[in-house]
Amino acid sequence: MTRLPPKPDLAWKEDGTPVDERVGDVYFSRHDGLEETRAVFLAGCGLPQRWDGHDQFTIGELGFGTGLNFLATWQAWQQSQRGKRAWLHFVSFEGYPLDREEAARALASWPELEDLSQRLLAKWPVRAHGVQRLVWPGDHLTLTLHTGDIEEMLPGAVLRANAWFLDGFSPARNEDMWAPTLWPMVRQRCEEGAIAATFTVAGAVRRGLAEAGFAVEKKPGFGRKRERLEVRAGELPSRNPDPYGLRPLGTRAEHVRVVGAGIAGACAARVLMDRGVSVEVVDSAKNAAHAASGNPLALVMPRLDAGDTVQARLLLDAYIAARHFYAGLEGAHFSDVTHRPKDEKEAERIAKVLAEPPLGLENLEALAGGGQLHKGAFILEPHKLIPLLLEGAELHFEQTLEPEDLQDGVPTILAAGHEIRELLPWLEIEGRMGQVEFCRSDVDTPASALASGDYALASGKQRLWGATFERWNGGRIETHPGARDANMAALERLNPFWRQDARKAPAENRAGVRATTPDRLPLIGRVPDHERAMTVFDDVRHGRPAKANAPLSDNLLVSGGFGSRGFTWGPWAGEVLAAQLLGEPAPASEKSLQAVSPMRQILRSLKRGG
Repeated sequence: MTRLPPKPDLAWKEDGTPVDERVGDVYFSRHDGLEETRAVFLAGCGLPQRWDGHDQFTIGELGFGTGLNFLATWQAWQQSQRGKRAWLHFVSFEGYPLDREEAARALASWPELEDLSQRLLAKWPVRAHGVQRLVWPGDHLTLTLHTGDIEEMLPGAVLRANAWFLDGFSPARNEDMWAPTLWPMVRQRCEEGAIAATFTVAGAVRRGLAEAGFAVEKKPGFGRKRERLEVRAGELPSRNPDPYGLRPLGTRAEHVRVVGAGIAGACAARVLMDRGVSVEVVDSAKNAAHAASGNPLALVMPRLDAGDTVQARLLLDAYIAARHFYAGLEGAHFSDVTHRPKDEKEAERIAKVLAEPPLGLENLEALAGGGQLHKGAFILEPHKLIPLLLEGAELHFEQTLEPEDLQDGVPTILAAGHEIRELLPWLEIEGRMGQVEFCRSDVDTPASALASGDYALASGKQRLWGATFERWNGGRIETHPGARDANMAALERLNPFWRQDARKAPAENRAGVRATTPDRLPLIGRVPDHERAMTVFDDVRHGRPAKANAPLSDNLLVSGGFGSRGFTWGPWAGEVLAAQLLGEPAPASEKSLQAVSPMRQILRSLKRGG
């Protein structure tokens, strides 16, 4: 058994047309597939004309397949939006993802799309259950792919689409993608005036859409198909309550303040600036990456849980998001990580992970003698990377904000680590002191990493090892000999090839406080109004469910509590915050967003009688 999404049973016709033999249907016609996409889905949804005049436009799609519909839409978007500021968000659902090589072979049928195909293939989604977001800032385009069973993924998707492409193979051959239970969920995720289009006029599909409240109309078909459907959303149903405060700001933010110039603040700033938002960054230190983010090297590797839980999924989503984000940036180096279990308990967990792996062999392998090899992880150089991410922001160092300074109406992201508690004292954030040791070597080596509870990193001539993770109750942030002894003992256990050099070299050390939370998940999203929330949800103390909208601070968001995984969480958090600030589709499932919402701490406290 495996936690990986299943592959299609792919075969190829002589003319190069891909077929999924599981359902006995083609992905597209080799002769007119692209024209069919343009006629049925683009023209059927009134595109490109309908996206004119929108600051942003969202398309939902059932059935990503080879990505042909996405590429045709991208091409039309490019041709119609040159020089404009609008953004297109394409959200698709796929249960049987193709590998990159299979997609490349299929898309080779369309030479006119070659440039866009190569750009998509360069970022092709990792084969994993969950949600992945790909971004092309220069084209003002995002692709959000929900991979998994449609009956699971669609209910958890957070979006409001202006158009829907219904394209899940033939209804007679692939009933799950045309089940009548889907259509109310699609309608719930429509903007006013949304149009859906599909190639099929099957009676069950027409009846299901009509029963869900859509106005269904037959239109002349394309090619050998005499008819197709255009579907319009009527009066939209009321929205479900939002007890976790996941809803976006009412209006798109054009200027945002970020408090904190570490990795959390830098990632949020970069994502927003890439969206065209003006960003100012405020930090009490003298420069960027001054606190826990400022070590000479940092490691991005996955934390893979044995169970297929919400936490396991969002940890994997965050790791994949970090890989997409850092790829190609200065100061970011691909590196395999040799991960040995630190004790018997971890050995059992790793064995369970490898028995049901959440990633394929191209990303995860079992090691002889126990452990796992993470392929395509990253070693980062924060002092190169973080200033690069902050380029273009208005920087204000040695400046401290008080709570009253946040009442000026400017949307503000609190990303200042443990210092967030000074502005929001009710948040459950605790500090952990972390110390690392590092030195320079005479030998220049490729990036490499060993991990086993602690880690040892090499990149170029830089070496770094550690790290401690001790409770911190305030006071001075400083290194101490006991932590150095622990790190040196860890180096002996890890036994990297450069251990002897490190013993002889004059080593330095560095300490910083990592902010974490009681449940070890970060705090990402809009900040609730604590006092009002305690009143609105008072019934939760008595076992009643939370069925109201969480009262929120008008312009306040938080990104923190990352623990020792700040460089892994930062990019994913930036996308989550951008979605809430700009009214975009969410880059994560609703359950994942609830798991990191600051409002969860209030609801949990109330459930415990707090």
